[in-house]
Order: sequence, then structure tokens, then C-alpha cells
Amino acid sequence: MSGAEILGYAAGAVTAFTFMPQVIKTWRDKSARDISLTMFLIAFINEIMWLVYGFMIDNFVIILTNAVMLLMSGIMIALKMKYGKA
Repeated sequence: MSGAEILGYAAGAVTAFTFMPQVIKTWRDKSARDISLTMFLIAFINEIMWLVYGFMIDNFVIILTNAVMLLMSGIMIALKMKYGKA
């Protein structure tokens, strides 16, 4: 594995878990009142586009990173729907 690939996987791992602290906080607090649904809907659509791009160019780092980001965005959307008024 080249240095560029290692850097790509490391950057992908950090990026993939960008939303993790917010997911954990929202889950624990059972409140998403101050969370922007629009922001996470935009992120969700963005991750879908990045996933398609990753598959088109056959780049596993892009696919893996954005699959995790899509999951995190999806969780936040679900939490917003469940706890948004609390």
C-alpha cells in the first residue's frame, strides 16, 4: 500500500466519523430540537452522489467513506424525525 493510499484511508476514516459525536449526543439526550434537518438532508443527498461517483471510478476509499457518512446522515435524519420536537 502506497503512502497516498494510507493517507486516503486515514482521511476517509476521519471524514466518515464526522457526524458520530452529533449522533451520540442526540441519541443520549433524546433531543434533536436544535438540529437542522435540511443540513442532514443535503448531506444525505451529497453522500449518495459521492457513492455513485466512487462506484463509477471504482475507488474503494470514496465508496467506504461515503457509505459510512450516508449511514450517519441517515441516522441523524431518523433521530431528527423521532426527537425533533422534544
